Amino acid sequence: MTPTAGPAQGDHRATYREVLAEPRFRLLFSTRTVAITADALRITTFSVLVFSSTGSALLSAVAFGIGFIPQLFGSLLLGSLADRLPPRALITGGYALTCATALLLAVVRMPVAASLGVVALVSLATPVFHGASSRLVAQSLKGDAYVLGRSLSNIASAGAQVFGLALGGAAVAALGPRRALAVSAVLYFGCALAVRVRLPRLEAGEFGGTPGGDSGAVRASLRGAGLLLRDRTVRRLMLAQWLPVALVAGAEGIIVAYAGERQFAPGWYAVLMGCLPVGMLVGDLLVGRFLRPRTRERLVVPLAALAGLPLIGFAAEPGVGVSSGLLLLSGLGYAYGLGLQRPFLDALPQDGQGQAFGLLGSGSMTLQGVGPVCLGVVAAGIGTGGAIALAGGAVAITAGWILTWHLPAIGGPDANSAT
Repeated sequence: MTPTAGPAQGDHRATYREVLAEPRFRLLFSTRTVAITADALRITTFSVLVFSSTGSALLSAVAFGIGFIPQLFGSLLLGSLADRLPPRALITGGYALTCATALLLAVVRMPVAASLGVVALVSLATPVFHGASSRLVAQSLKGDAYVLGRSLSNIASAGAQVFGLALGGAAVAALGPRRALAVSAVLYFGCALAVRVRLPRLEAGEFGGTPGGDSGAVRASLRGAGLLLRDRTVRRLMLAQWLPVALVAGAEGIIVAYAGERQFAPGWYAVLMGCLPVGMLVGDLLVGRFLRPRTRERLVVPLAALAGLPLIGFAAEPGVGVSSGLLLLSGLGYAYGLGLQRPFLDALPQDGQGQAFGLLGSGSMTLQGVGPVCLGVVAAGIGTGGAIALAGGAVAITAGWILTWHLPAIGGPDANSAT
């Protein structure tokens, strides 16, 4: 199947219709959206299951985040497989493995430590499956169509997470946590079946990968990760996509505590937490749909600053209305990442894209898990409002750092060689 969506370069503005017209992307996009819904359902339900078994808020929190941090280690140790193995087998296997995990948690009454270990172990392989899928998308969509594909994925991801959380609450209430886990297993199975039936069989070399290889997977993965992180352009573009998101996630993680400290009415914390994803949805839609590629890339720094500057207002400990507006504005700034997609893709080696995408995703997930912990420690010393403001200031400083190397490269012929 030949990629069809969009030109490879220039300032052509693609449309969502063009992107969705590409069959390969449409399949991967739809199954990934369903899988994100299943992820939110499984993670929330597993956390509820652990809490109901132990009564421990700490273990419940560990259950919620246990699948995030191991992903970085999985990317470092196994990431090269995303470029060395056929994508259909990898993606199908990934959904099948998560299906089996959810089913195991639903059916087998294991000790809590064992169930946490199972989830952590399976998450080691997650970057491999996601890396293969992301690489296939990058090979299928060209130029601005690729950026619009990422925009669509961001929008669908935010919506799927919200829907998955709501579905989790309803499923637990109606069926209990174990049967709710079985529902997530059914969703994963559907994704695996769809990919197995509808995605053509491709060898690694047919979509730009490196089939086989003489060295072992771990050695090749460590060498590949080292090459990626030693490349200053790739490293900077990864950090630029990691740091603001991790810092804002850290601020988001203490919103509940902030609402409690300010004695907001019960339920208002949910409204506050919903403002960020709503802002993200609107920002991605507006920036992705209505701005030309070079304009998006020129707006990386202002939008990154927008993600942080409103949070500084929490130093004044505002009420519900102002807090909601500040979080909504911060969410709009998340669209800065769309302007980094083309430079990042162009900076990657052709035979290491799968590992690079896996490393990008796993690093982001890990830092988003660490961010709330770090901000929680800071909040214990200076209060939640001050901690949120500090996170916003750090995002603004990060935007200033991006300014020192990003703007001279935007739109020019040497954009890929910015140093």
